[in-house]
Amino acid sequence: MKHDMKRMIGIRACTRRSFLRRASGAAAGLGAWQALSADRVAGANERVNIAIIGCGGRGRFILRVMLEEAGARCVAVCDLSDERMDQMWAFIQPVQPEKPRFEKDYRKILEAKDIDAVIVATHDNWHAPLTIQACQAGKDVYVEKPHSHCMWESGKMVEAAAKYRRIVQVGTQNRSTAYNLRAREIVQSGQLGAIGLVKVFNLKNGAPFKLGDPGQQPAGFDWDRWLGRAAWRPYHQRIWRGGWHWHWDYCGGDMTDDGIHQIDLALMVMGDPGLPKSVRALGGRYVTHKQDDAEVPDVLNIAWEFPTFAMTFDMSQYPAYMEKSSDVLRKKHLVSDWKQNATRIEIYGQEQLMILGRHGGGLVVEKGSSQVVEKVHGQAGDVEHYRNFIACVKSRKAPNADIAVAHASNLIAHMGNIAHRVGNAALTYDAAANAFDNPAATALVKAAYRSGYEIPDVV
Repeated sequence: MKHDMKRMIGIRACTRRSFLRRASGAAAGLGAWQALSADRVAGANERVNIAIIGCGGRGRFILRVMLEEAGARCVAVCDLSDERMDQMWAFIQPVQPEKPRFEKDYRKILEAKDIDAVIVATHDNWHAPLTIQACQAGKDVYVEKPHSHCMWESGKMVEAAAKYRRIVQVGTQNRSTAYNLRAREIVQSGQLGAIGLVKVFNLKNGAPFKLGDPGQQPAGFDWDRWLGRAAWRPYHQRIWRGGWHWHWDYCGGDMTDDGIHQIDLALMVMGDPGLPKSVRALGGRYVTHKQDDAEVPDVLNIAWEFPTFAMTFDMSQYPAYMEKSSDVLRKKHLVSDWKQNATRIEIYGQEQLMILGRHGGGLVVEKGSSQVVEKVHGQAGDVEHYRNFIACVKSRKAPNADIAVAHASNLIAHMGNIAHRVGNAALTYDAAANAFDNPAATALVKAAYRSGYEIPDVV
């Protein structure tokens, strides 16, 4: 890569769109858009025209790699912030001299006939509305993780992708990485023996979160649009510029922000076993809560019960010594000290143990007293993931992280948050009804929507 991936990874896009019209109205002219898209991508060597909604740091990273490594062409960028659209143009200019047009209204992106696919890189509570409307408008979608802000939304996204026959790739790029595919092959071969326990870790460092001075709303910045479906609150610069990660109205905490990468990878390796029968939680804001303005936990322990195994999730956001695979992230070698790999997965077979690191962390299989059976060096799969999306836009084949497959890991992460939010409860889950045996928990399956920002029941 010609640019610094390590510097860009983890920087999130903090700019958002509005849901100014009902999603059902976005389907107007669908047939023409679908026909255009099919014509445009018919040739295997033809370039795919893309646009991006959300021009923050994460969005800039995705777009540049998609242009530079996957051969796409950007024809438009969309953001509520003029500053961020300027930053996007400056960042992609070295790999695309042709300047894309700037739009503040995402509807113009969806209506444009020269756009085949859309990247959704906003904050979490805008992922589902934009993806659904893009599908209705005949656009294929690359949507950042977590692809929805609640369990109900995820189901609506699956419905929309199927109904409008759209390619929807979720940004869980571990599914496009060679060493992770090897891990799945090992597990599915039965080599480890019967597996009863899978342990997922998201043990990151962190510090107390303070809102501070609300600041002045930038000229021309539509705060109401940025909030979207979330409850109204006065403008705050800290919320807009990344502080949304610490508030339930905009994010699912680090469970869905970072932990979902490991959760999704663990499920992939285990053969995508579907949804669990129950979930239970422990956790809270134990360490960083003093004079702190955050809502999401800094410690979380979740356990899910599947038919043949249990899976646990341990999360922290305070120990200074934990490392987010920093010594291996996007470097081609094995994690050297698994205790300090904050984002690992441990799979306990009856005969052998597998330890798997996400985003390039590699894998090792051990037997007995640290007897290494196999180890595979890792490399992050961003390039392969974006190439897979563009290739599937052309071929119409299901992508590696198809929305229908990613649906389960998304629901499982939200289930963990719900169990925590209703009092660290133990919950039984009915997948057919998408409901729990606890009315308060079931009430959180679907988010609350401000008037004018609703997602319709029929997408």
